[in-house]
Amino acid sequence: AWSVRVRRLHEQVGRDLDHRDTSAVWVLREMARADGADAARMPVVFTSALGVEDTLSNRIRRPVWSVAQTPQVCLDQQVMERAGGLSLTWDVVEDLYPPGVIDAMFSAQQRLLDWASGSDWSGSPPDPLPAEQRAVRLAVNDTAGPVPQGTLHGEFFRHARADPARVALAWGSAGRMSYGELADQALRIATALRRRGVTAGDPVAVSLPKRPGQIAAVLGVLAAGGVYVPVGVDQPPVRRERILATAGTRLVLTAGSHPERGTVGGESVALPDALSCPPASAPLPVEPDALAYVIFTSGSTGEPKGVEVTHRSAANTVHDVNARFGVGPTDRVLAVSALDFDLSVYDIFGMLTAGAALVLLDDDERADPGRWLDLAGRHRVSIWNSVPALLDMLLDAAADRRLPTLRLALVSGDRVGLDLAPRLAAWSPETRLVALGGATEAAIWSNHYRVTGVPEHGTSVPYGFPLGNQRYRVVDAEGRDRPDWAAGELWIGGLGVARGYRGDAEQTRRRFVQAGGERWYRTGDIGRYWPDGTLEFLGRADQQVKIRGHRVELGEIEAALASHPDVRAAVAVVAPDVGQPVTFVVPAGCPPDPGALAAFLAERLPSYAVPIRYHIVEDLPLTANGKVDRPRLVSLARPQSPIGTAHSGPRGDTERVLAGLWADLLGVDDVPRDASFFALGGDSLLAARLTSRIRDRLGADVALRTLFAAPTVAELAPLIEPRTGTGDSDDLEEGIL
Repeated sequence: AWSVRVRRLHEQVGRDLDHRDTSAVWVLREMARADGADAARMPVVFTSALGVEDTLSNRIRRPVWSVAQTPQVCLDQQVMERAGGLSLTWDVVEDLYPPGVIDAMFSAQQRLLDWASGSDWSGSPPDPLPAEQRAVRLAVNDTAGPVPQGTLHGEFFRHARADPARVALAWGSAGRMSYGELADQALRIATALRRRGVTAGDPVAVSLPKRPGQIAAVLGVLAAGGVYVPVGVDQPPVRRERILATAGTRLVLTAGSHPERGTVGGESVALPDALSCPPASAPLPVEPDALAYVIFTSGSTGEPKGVEVTHRSAANTVHDVNARFGVGPTDRVLAVSALDFDLSVYDIFGMLTAGAALVLLDDDERADPGRWLDLAGRHRVSIWNSVPALLDMLLDAAADRRLPTLRLALVSGDRVGLDLAPRLAAWSPETRLVALGGATEAAIWSNHYRVTGVPEHGTSVPYGFPLGNQRYRVVDAEGRDRPDWAAGELWIGGLGVARGYRGDAEQTRRRFVQAGGERWYRTGDIGRYWPDGTLEFLGRADQQVKIRGHRVELGEIEAALASHPDVRAAVAVVAPDVGQPVTFVVPAGCPPDPGALAAFLAERLPSYAVPIRYHIVEDLPLTANGKVDRPRLVSLARPQSPIGTAHSGPRGDTERVLAGLWADLLGVDDVPRDASFFALGGDSLLAARLTSRIRDRLGADVALRTLFAAPTVAELAPLIEPRTGTGDSDDLEEGIL
């Protein structure tokens, strides 16, 4: 209650006044000396003269002008008694605040004081959100539109009946599969699943490579009335077993030809065996509010969280995005996202709902932007859908290669840098860039922003506005709407909100809440509203981060490390140089080998969550209140070049150019000629960027497999020199594409 909060603050002020003999100027100086900061350390000051007799001020009935000049103070609020009333004065450096903010803040304080002076404080104080701002929020969140009444896969089977010869899938140089052929395979898989007892609502795992059979398997599970659970073929064994156990699957669709029984997740059903069954006559009818899929995300306790999404929720996003951006039968998307990443839901069902086609990549092509360009050009791809980093890689690799059919680029899953739009416009002026956002818990996406230039505010492209039948709030710790420019937690409401977390009622209760007669998902993201109703994403409130577009709980990495017998404690942070996880490990006895730790985690975490560096430390730095000093660890996470007696610098022009490219990409000062690119912090995405820069700088097209085989400057340089004319061409052979 308000009265309890006021009493608590009153008691705190009383305790603070015990230190009134300590000079505030001295405190500021000591704070600045401790960390070397020279910014305003006390930007808001409250100056109270209540209870202090001021004969002069009582004689001045109506002050005309006053000024306060306090160093390092942005807002100085002064209160005093005057003429039997309360006088409020704000001295403000107005240029430090966006237009309208100070007036809105002062008005909110006036409303609060008016209420407090005429209330017994037993009720709730007035809403701090100004009425005009609430009107803007209501307008931008008025997104009601047609509600999908069918299933996620229903439109695909309708297209397959009406136009079975239409191309549904394309791959490689000439691979094609029609809607009719894909539907036939899906219905055969449905028969196989039904014969093994799958009924409406049963979860079935799909663990297949990114090929036509994977898409057929997803459609087959849904046609059997089941719920598909994507499990990446590259998932480490321990994490795979946790996913299957939490999902409660009895069957796992795999590529193997010999089904295995008695494993976690139930019976393994080989795809070739399923395709040998006769096709079902039609998909099993299910309700739109039935579950369609369960996708697992990272969990802070070390356990993956399975997000349950219904047909209606996902179909609402798919239909809205298709209608909003004119997606139709002539479109094609390059499916670069893995099945267990929810962008794949739109790749599959966005295209198949519209009568369009997917262009499939083999798993070993997913990190090769040169191959993306080949396939996109050959199959006339018109839509790009990925995290921003992958579009950035495509632009790096493209150079003078154009994709004349590319009309729409959808990016989501991470911050969208302000440089991406001008780079895309310079490469492909006809391609429209759209930033999307949201959460797996809200059916792929919940907001959109058409990027037409550099936004007036912020350091990245904003979230923008809600999609159809979806809504947003920015709230404080008590669930009250925050005013414009004030940061708060992002809540998502509307049709996209998931049912909850599979088998985890407590997490579901905490993250999916009822407020104002509506169900909301608490994202844990921090954002704010601009005065025009634009939503800006500011970051995470907890330790959940985005790594290569995948959402990762740093706590899951820490929990996995803590289970190692040689680890007493561990903290994971994201390295600022490469955006990848780095860990600080306190050993339980003898220091563990970093290579052994990496191998241990590779069996328990997805590849993108495995740290790139391991720092063995005696103790973890702590803040003044005894918590782990994560900002300090972030500052220590930058890699140190391993130059020493065992290493030497680059030799010759080619090695020096390569070392410079590595240093720029990895954020290190020096690159030893015999140090591995990956040991210095490189990963597959950075490797793809490196190959593009080698081509631009040295004119050599280096295959990714070559970089993996020759990961040091000393090993790679001889393979490049023949192409650049500085060596013997007989040394080349397999190194160049």
